[in-house]
Amino acid sequence: MYRARDQVDNEKWVEAIETIGDRLDLSETARSRATDVFLSNVPEKDRSKRAVLAASVYVGALVAGERHSQSAVAEATDVSRLTIQQRWKTLLEETGFDAPDW
Repeated sequence: MYRARDQVDNEKWVEAIETIGDRLDLSETARSRATDVFLSNVPEKDRSKRAVLAASVYVGALVAGERHSQSAVAEATDVSRLTIQQRWKTLLEETGFDAPDW
């Protein structure tokens, strides 16, 4: 879990989730889950934050039951699909969410 201070310290990244959510037409639930995942796993280096952000958006959509391809999320977040592919399962497990059974 994260602290309220984490949200303040990473305000620009939380705002980025909202912007990306608009691009992908994500529900409020998906955006909220993406924010939870991101803030629970914020890396120290700014360079890694974009990758965690992208994977968090993908996980948030998954947990909310919204189907968005890794490619669509990668394009919306300006990372490679491989970046999401390498990180999303770990983030899902570390935050304790379950993927939907499709």
